[in-house]
Amino acid sequence: MLTFPNAKINLGLNIIEKRSDGFHNIETVFYPIGLCDVLEIVPSESCTDYSFSSSGIQLAGDPEDNLIVKAFHLLRSGYQFPAIDISLIKQIPFGAGLGGGSSDAAFTLKAINELFELKITPNRLEKIASKLGADCPVFIRNKPVFATGTGNVFTPIDLSLKGYFLLLVKPEIHVGTPEAYSLVTPIKPEIPLLELIKLPLSNWKETVKNDFENSVFARYPMIGEIKNNLYEMGAIYSSMSGSGSSVFGIFETKPERNELFDDCFIAEGYFE
Repeated sequence: MLTFPNAKINLGLNIIEKRSDGFHNIETVFYPIGLCDVLEIVPSESCTDYSFSSSGIQLAGDPEDNLIVKAFHLLRSGYQFPAIDISLIKQIPFGAGLGGGSSDAAFTLKAINELFELKITPNRLEKIASKLGADCPVFIRNKPVFATGTGNVFTPIDLSLKGYFLLLVKPEIHVGTPEAYSLVTPIKPEIPLLELIKLPLSNWKETVKNDFENSVFARYPMIGEIKNNLYEMGAIYSSMSGSGSSVFGIFETKPERNELFDDCFIAEGYFE
């Protein structure tokens, strides 16, 4: 079975409060985009449990620590299915605020469920995915949602960016999520994001904010420069995604590339 785990962007991200468990309550909108990895899972003819291989962007660390493998082990602990071969072409960059690893894990759960007809409901898959990471569950249904809690409580929203052009830029900078949270002072916004996101897109520049930006831009000025350049190129709205380091711009039509982006990872295309 061949699947295409996609990335997401955050439309707004408010860090509301620090929880007693050390995590943070947030509010954000997760919006799927077309940038994808390629994940293939097939019944194995040569191994007794699983095999895992990857190409494309190099994966760091022990394969057993990869979220794909962790997703496999979670299902294996509760369900019976044959040995599998897993192969990944990694195209979504790491440390970008795009949820690529979480998407890979969620699509692994969905693929195994479908391939072997395990009949696990989406609600149950979301609960399993939540054990892998706060934003893993959003990729089970893979639709735009308003998210609260740690980013794991979803409210469906009626939002479409179809027809707009997305230009996403990631510099050669890795922003660790724990680092980003350590630099932010939580504060409850005066107007909830769920209300702001209903405003016309042309109003978002002044209203829909990412609370990570001020501290991340201060530490990594190049990321802030990218956002400024996207606006200079004509973006209707631009923001850092998640805790960075990728920045996206939403345009009415495809813009001319800026030379500042020559050494950056680029993804672009019209929203579907």
